[in-house]
Amino acid sequence: MSRLDRRSLTIYLFFGCISCWAKTSAASDPLDSSYGRVDGDISVVMGAGVTLAPRAPRPSIDLRFRYIETLGVFWDYEESLGIANDPTRVMSLGMELRPLFLARWLQGYEFESARPDLLVDSVGFELGAYFAQPDERGFGARQGLQAGLGIEVPLMTRAKGIWIGMHGGARWSDSVFEGADVASPSDRSLFLSITLSWHVYFGTHVVDVGDVRIE
Repeated sequence: MSRLDRRSLTIYLFFGCISCWAKTSAASDPLDSSYGRVDGDISVVMGAGVTLAPRAPRPSIDLRFRYIETLGVFWDYEESLGIANDPTRVMSLGMELRPLFLARWLQGYEFESARPDLLVDSVGFELGAYFAQPDERGFGARQGLQAGLGIEVPLMTRAKGIWIGMHGGARWSDSVFEGADVASPSDRSLFLSITLSWHVYFGTHVVDVGDVRIE
């Protein structure tokens, strides 16, 4: 088989898999275009995976709380587990904004297929702070700004369940902002975190706190 034939076959299989993934992703309830995301106003995301960084990958854990799947907060922790790396560990926290879900859902714009809708709605902007431990120094010796983008791939046809998350961006230390030279990845670096996470929803009734229940 020639190189051109192999490339054509690879492209054909790739788009074939995408097509099958979309066709088999109809919602279990065809009337619920939110796919269960309005079953509760607060969602909790618990994930674990790996963060790809300049020197070496670091295992990581990820925790997120979201309000109506739109505005949320996140906390991430990366640990080298004894492997030589710089920084040795990183903790980050901040806020995320995912504007597409409510805009799409309230306007009735849909792919009529669960997974593509959930995928598009998951695009988010992230802004926060990070605290790093450079090699042979204490935790928090480097700290600064973290900014990035996130997207999540649903493995089920409902919002509740297993997702693959990808969150990437850049980090700049306070000293870099003040004009200091970049001495190590603790001062400035790009990162990409890949996690396998579980999404669950809780009804805290923040939305309808003033409503009166009808018996």
